[in-house]
Amino acid sequence: MCAAVDVHYPSTGGARAAAVLAADAAFAHVLTERIEMVPRVAPYRPGEFYLRELPPLRAVLEDLSELGLLVVDGYADLDPGGRPGLGARAHAEFGIPVIGVAKSRFRTATHAVPVLRGSSRRPLFVTSAGMPAADAADLVRRMAGRYRLPDALRRADTLARTGPPAATMTGRQPD
Repeated sequence: MCAAVDVHYPSTGGARAAAVLAADAAFAHVLTERIEMVPRVAPYRPGEFYLRELPPLRAVLEDLSELGLLVVDGYADLDPGGRPGLGARAHAEFGIPVIGVAKSRFRTATHAVPVLRGSSRRPLFVTSAGMPAADAADLVRRMAGRYRLPDALRRADTLARTGPPAATMTGRQPD
């Protein structure tokens, strides 16, 4: 199983994490969607974004023992020397390959593989942890969707920002 995830921080506090789960790495066969609200999160600290982002990701990915690939909105590592970004921290946390898909260039991430999708002339910037970057870039090129951002990441972003109808939330809270 593969997951595409995103996290949003509502103005009311906390964080809402969303995951789109698929049977395949192209996300052509979506199985389900999950959303978790985490009532309290760490404050933003430059260079330590993962401290804020990982607890909501833990909550939305809880109980997914068959998870084999994670796709995050952002960078896996932040420079060619391997300075860890969210994706590398998630790789260490969950023990599975992680693909980072960033919409904008990060000045030190000169190693990121630019990927053009759809008719867009603006590339996505792909990095990875636990798999070769070229393989990650190829997977992102093949992910379902006609637009610049793969459909699974677009959907995870929408769910994280807007939330589901109240009846579909699981209500689990992290420890």
